[in-house]
Amino acid sequence: MIFDKRIAIKFVLAVLFCVFVSGDSEVRCVEREREALLSFKNGLIYEHGHLSSWQSNECCKWYGVECSNATGHVISLQLNGVNLRGKIGSSLLELHHLNSLGLSWNDFGGIPIPEFIGSMKQLQHLYLRSSNFSGNVPPQIGNLTNLRSLDLSYNSLRIENLDWLSSLSVLSYLDLSHIDLSHANLLEQVTSLQFLHELHLAFCNISVVKHSVSHRSLTKLRSLDLSFNSLSHTSIFIFASVLESLEILNLEYNQLNGSIPDLRAFSSLKELYLSGNNLTGSIPLSIGQLSELQVLDLSYNSLEGLVSESHFINLDKLKTLDLSFNQLMLDIAPDWSPPFQLKTISLAGCSVGPYFPKWIGTQRNLSSLDVHGANITDEAPSGVYLGGNMFNGSLSSICETHHDNLRALTLSNNQLAGEVPNCWEKMPNLLSLNLANNTFSGEIPASLGALGYIVALQMHGNNLSGELPYSMILCQELRLIDVGGNMLTGEIPTWIGHMYKMLFLNLRGNKLHGSIPSQICNLIRIQVLDLSINKLDSIIPDCFNNFTALASTNIIYYDLYLFGTNFDIMDENKQGGYSSFQWKGQQLEYKKNLGLLKLIDFSSNRLIGNIPKSFSDMRGLNSLNLSGNSLTGSIIPDIGQMDMLNSLDLSHNRLSGNIPTSLAEIYSLGFLDLSNNNLSGKIPASTQLQSFNALAYAENDGLCGDPLPKCPEDSLKPHATSPGENMNENNDIDFSFMQGFGLSMAFGFVFGFWGSCWFILQHAGYWS
Repeated sequence: MIFDKRIAIKFVLAVLFCVFVSGDSEVRCVEREREALLSFKNGLIYEHGHLSSWQSNECCKWYGVECSNATGHVISLQLNGVNLRGKIGSSLLELHHLNSLGLSWNDFGGIPIPEFIGSMKQLQHLYLRSSNFSGNVPPQIGNLTNLRSLDLSYNSLRIENLDWLSSLSVLSYLDLSHIDLSHANLLEQVTSLQFLHELHLAFCNISVVKHSVSHRSLTKLRSLDLSFNSLSHTSIFIFASVLESLEILNLEYNQLNGSIPDLRAFSSLKELYLSGNNLTGSIPLSIGQLSELQVLDLSYNSLEGLVSESHFINLDKLKTLDLSFNQLMLDIAPDWSPPFQLKTISLAGCSVGPYFPKWIGTQRNLSSLDVHGANITDEAPSGVYLGGNMFNGSLSSICETHHDNLRALTLSNNQLAGEVPNCWEKMPNLLSLNLANNTFSGEIPASLGALGYIVALQMHGNNLSGELPYSMILCQELRLIDVGGNMLTGEIPTWIGHMYKMLFLNLRGNKLHGSIPSQICNLIRIQVLDLSINKLDSIIPDCFNNFTALASTNIIYYDLYLFGTNFDIMDENKQGGYSSFQWKGQQLEYKKNLGLLKLIDFSSNRLIGNIPKSFSDMRGLNSLNLSGNSLTGSIIPDIGQMDMLNSLDLSHNRLSGNIPTSLAEIYSLGFLDLSNNNLSGKIPASTQLQSFNALAYAENDGLCGDPLPKCPEDSLKPHATSPGENMNENNDIDFSFMQGFGLSMAFGFVFGFWGSCWFILQHAGYWS
């Protein structure tokens, strides 16, 4: 054997190199990139210490930063959901090796997407979802020719022309949801993306899918989401039926009509969502041939006829079945043995009873069952969703066994009595608990603290007493607490301020006393805060500029992953339930679009002091009710900055001074009540404030001006006329004045009418 020295030397050098790069020595970050990250950080406003680690010399150990093990260059920056605000600095351009940038679920205050991002040509993944960007999507994004994933969804963005999209030839994931694409050349560009696997276009105002567009290039498309658009029945199914590779098809909440077509062409389909349309007729038996199907959601249509075993003959992989709120009748033999093991069953509003179906008892993996309003009069099994079936008795049997797989328990709107069980440690994975509108009594059990993953807790409308247990501080995933309409006592606990993920807090209609703790201002994500009808007797803390969600005028659509769950508490179709809040003097239940509501209600307490000036920072607030207290001082002068306000009630207080002129600038105002105060002076003249009747200003002795009687200075004001200006020789009415007055009244009517219509449309189409 001939020994080659050159080969030996190369071998030794290779071994030494491997030892050097893979040994115990730590990868050092590049100083230039460290400085770039610090410069980027300096332009941001952040909270809760997410970026507090950005101080050491080793930037590769910083929060959200990932470096290459071989070179030390920053290759990924993921700052999703850390509540960033401020400016996105161009220093990111110094990160020449960055291939993934994630800034989703932050609040950048409506700034445009920076154009310089289009110069980061090495990027492969760009995630800017739900971060309060606005303006036009910069076409420079088309320069990112290496991009594999692009998510610009749920912002306030516009796209007039999508020509730049065809440049992203290797794109596999695209989400443009909540961007108006009604005028964009969408499909012409999308169909050129031959590597596209997932396409999400929900809430995009799409009404037509052109048949003439070639679809053959979309051979790799696995998931298509066109939900919440205005698509017709025929066009979309013609388009989709050439997509033989499709595994997920979401057409929820469109305008699909007619019957469900034969779907056997979708042989690979795993998930089918057709809820919230106008589909009629019966469910075709061809559904039963989709042997790969795991999710079938046909809820909220007008389907009718029988559902039999034949509809499920080959659905052995089915996990979720939702047929709720149709006119369907289940005609299934008592001894039927289904081919599937379901996790979720929703048959609400269908004809299922009178007996509880025995086949449901064979489902060993069941985590959510909804059969409310399904004509069942049989005995209630324990541990499942059975809301609205008028079951009575206690829940004590629920403590007999463990329910490790249970994720949603809804027993609302029944006649359940006794104490709430104190064994919640036996349901460690519970995400949603709804016991609302029963007759439960006693205290809220301390074992609720064992529910470390719970997102929504609803117990309103019972007879619960005592205080909120301190153990609930352990439930750090809570986004919704609704315990209104009970008899809870004590003070609002200060530990509430540690529930940093809280979005909806309803303590309305209890017997709480004492102060509103300043810690409540730590709930920066709060959207609904209802403390009304209690015995609170303090001043209102002046820290409402902390509430970033209420400061934003953008609608916030919460992604399922933001809640850390696989269901959405805003959508009753996903087992999230509902909550009840006061709106314009009426108690209303908010269901699937609870997330769109932004409300503060402190009414009917004993609060004192001034209205905090920081209220004016809540520009996104829809409803403010401070009525029925003992508030003094004047209405804050900058109240006009709350330009999304639709309902304002400050009645029955001790407020004094003038009505601020800025109030006239809130053109969205549809309800106003300033009555029973000590307000004085002239009501500011505007088309908006004069559209309300006199009752909105009644019982303010010093207040005058339209729609109340004239102010003294107006009655005594001399009236100058000149020849030719009189409308009639027998009176002194100035024609130009009448002309202006008529015009003002016309505008007042238009604005007042539109304000009312705006509220009705919002209420009918979104709120409930």
